Amino acid sequence: MPTEVGFATLMSAPATDRRKDIASVRILRLALGTGLCLWFSQAFAWDLSFVAPVFTMMVLSLPLPPLPLQANLKFVVVLMLTAFAGVALLPLLMHARAAGVLVLALALFASFYYTARGGSMLVGTFATVGLGLSTAIGSVSVDAVFIIIKALFIACVVGLTFARLAHAFLPDSSARPPALAAAAAPPTPPPPLSLKAARSSALRSLCIVLPISLWFLFSAASASFFVVMIKVAQMGQQSSVADARQAAKSFLASTLIGGIAATIAWQVLRIWPNVVLYSLLVALAGLVMGPRIFAGRAMHPMAATWSYGYVTMLIVLAPAVLDNSGDDAGSLFTTRLLIFVGATIYGVVAVRVYDAFRPPSAG
Repeated sequence: MPTEVGFATLMSAPATDRRKDIASVRILRLALGTGLCLWFSQAFAWDLSFVAPVFTMMVLSLPLPPLPLQANLKFVVVLMLTAFAGVALLPLLMHARAAGVLVLALALFASFYYTARGGSMLVGTFATVGLGLSTAIGSVSVDAVFIIIKALFIACVVGLTFARLAHAFLPDSSARPPALAAAAAPPTPPPPLSLKAARSSALRSLCIVLPISLWFLFSAASASFFVVMIKVAQMGQQSSVADARQAAKSFLASTLIGGIAATIAWQVLRIWPNVVLYSLLVALAGLVMGPRIFAGRAMHPMAATWSYGYVTMLIVLAPAVLDNSGDDAGSLFTTRLLIFVGATIYGVVAVRVYDAFRPPSAG
């Protein structure tokens, strides 16, 4: 009997050992889902198609089970409501600027405050993106903003769909069960900030996002470089869940990581422009950055920096790939990258200045 038990254990051990740990499954799922969504979006290439893999990546970069349909619907509704709210603000912003800017500032503050108080960062980010893009594009062309909203809707639905497909291909159940010691101590989420700390954090995020939003709002260049608003919205949410010093470091590091990855991929694609290669490069970036996003059963300590770096790579690289400017595509890529760097430096300065003038008791 002991021999039979030992033999059965020996026979079952290799099958168990071949199963990957949960972090490896999540890393593979992140790379697979983002790469497949990118291929699909580039194959059909609707307006703002490159935003779809950004949404997929944002969902898959969190250690969550597959989102229920109600949660997916919530994200779509939040994005659409805030986008149309931005359109509703346009008359005020054009004809009663002081009132319009005040209402826009309050709406952005609410999205940052929601995240700082422990709300879903995905919901907060979707709200900020919807407000920022609709007001920035709408200030240039009202007709264009409805095209953008339609494209955002399609990108959101496609991105969330591929996130669910990635979970279906690589479910958490395919991972090796955790050891008893690890299973006994599930990770606990950090407690929400106090009301005073959450207000201070949201105000800091507003100081980052609002000035750049206003610059885009009253600039004719907003239609050409509107992807910067996605980065700015990302920085605002990044700042709302981190202290000032950590946020400043994370801004710089994520932009550096994303910029280097985008530049490498851009140079490879200039040699061989191919949508399959493009998708494989993005998936490879997910495999490289994934171990800095997931660790064990939860998140890596540097997860926020590397996940934002992955997003930065996508939103820097994708518009350049879609650009049909021929020889000017390289210079436009460089220009976009420099604008991203400039926005990041501004974000770091804004965080430092706000922290310097904030009363010590505010945090």
